[in-house]
Amino acid sequence: MSKEVVILGIETSCDETAVAIVKDGKKILSNVVSSQIESHKRFGGVVPEIASRHHVEQITYVLEEAMEQAAISWREIDGIAVTEGPGLVGALLVGVNAAKALAFSKHKPLIGVHHIAGHIYANRLQEEFKFPLLALIVSGGHTELVIMKAHGEYEVIGETRDDAAGEAYDKVARLLHLPYPGGPEIDKLAKQGEETIAFPRAWLEPDSYDFSFSGLKSSVTNTIHNAKQRGESLKPEDIAASFQASVIDVLTTKTVRAAKEYHVKQVIVAGGVAANKGLRSSLQQEFANLQIPLQIPPLSLCTDNAAMIAAAGTIAFEQGRRSGLDLNARASMLLK
Repeated sequence: MSKEVVILGIETSCDETAVAIVKDGKKILSNVVSSQIESHKRFGGVVPEIASRHHVEQITYVLEEAMEQAAISWREIDGIAVTEGPGLVGALLVGVNAAKALAFSKHKPLIGVHHIAGHIYANRLQEEFKFPLLALIVSGGHTELVIMKAHGEYEVIGETRDDAAGEAYDKVARLLHLPYPGGPEIDKLAKQGEETIAFPRAWLEPDSYDFSFSGLKSSVTNTIHNAKQRGESLKPEDIAASFQASVIDVLTTKTVRAAKEYHVKQVIVAGGVAANKGLRSSLQQEFANLQIPLQIPPLSLCTDNAAMIAAAGTIAFEQGRRSGLDLNARASMLLK
């Protein structure tokens, strides 16, 4: 397209209220995020009703801040992209209805975006895609391997059958009495420990790219409880190191195998767990040896944000995809 495309993105799928403005799907003009971590910390996880209420309270302020930082007028906005799913339905509804109100009142096209597509396109804010590519998505609710042969085309070749990687991290963190969110805490603690416990790796069928972490979580639970019953003491840092080694081994091994089988030109990592330093290090080492380009976004673009939604929305906008004002939140939504 000859004209520069400017998209406003809105993200409220879980516990971040975010609005961003992105030009041509690559240049961030503003990216404002209001986090709710402190509100949910005392509960040890996200409470959906509280998350929804916070979104209602914050969405207008975050929107105004994003417009102010971008120093842009509504006349220059070409479209409004919003996460329609998957996520917490009450939280999603706040963003979807805000986007619909803006699209109607400002006479702008409305574009519904899949949350995982957003995480994938966070990488395009750093570097242009090279197709075919392989995306590893690792977050609190998702663990998937996705092949992309062109913009906006997704083939899911592997997904979690039970707990996602990030969910397993949070549950193990609670067992170790670590603060919420547990993922970063496990990552920090693991560096201080050693892999002294042989936790299982769920490889599933020989040719499967699916993931399963519920057995690993159960193994950690049983190991801690059994040691307590025997009056033995286990070092929390060794539990963290052993648990993380199991997760990283499975994620890295399956990603490397998929990259070879599908002859990809680029591998990208997306989602909150992409911020895990142990995982980043493991993947960087493996793909440096294979000489396949690896792209991992900066920490600020790993967690939920609206720049990634605007980036994915830009592709949808350029491909002519639009949503009607009957757009609704979809708590369970397939990536396709």
